[in-house]
Amino acid sequence: MSSTIEGEPELGGEDVGVTEAAAEEAMGLMEGEGMDMDEAGLRLYVQQGGCAGLSYGMRFEHEPEDGDTIYERNGLRVFVDGASIDYIEGSVLAYEGGLQGAGFHVENPNVVSECGCGESFRT
Repeated sequence: MSSTIEGEPELGGEDVGVTEAAAEEAMGLMEGEGMDMDEAGLRLYVQQGGCAGLSYGMRFEHEPEDGDTIYERNGLRVFVDGASIDYIEGSVLAYEGGLQGAGFHVENPNVVSECGCGESFRT
């Protein structure tokens, strides 16, 4: 059974936030793939790896899985599995464009250290 959480998150709280820029970029990519925006979403998860021990993963999915927490932020549905939620709570998914490397990144208040490249972390 999945649960859906709507509205604006309390930063640093138990929710997951998404900036307007990140939501717009993700939804544009999903629409470009012909995904059903009423069901599809961005999966945000944590996996073992990287020089600091953990890293983030993201992928588009057509629908949530059983047990996911679903956050609806700025029109974007974000799916988080039960194993990742403790690491991701209070985080904000952001998007930055620019010449030095556009992309998504996670601002996570639970991180106690990151590797030099910012691709992995430890809580």
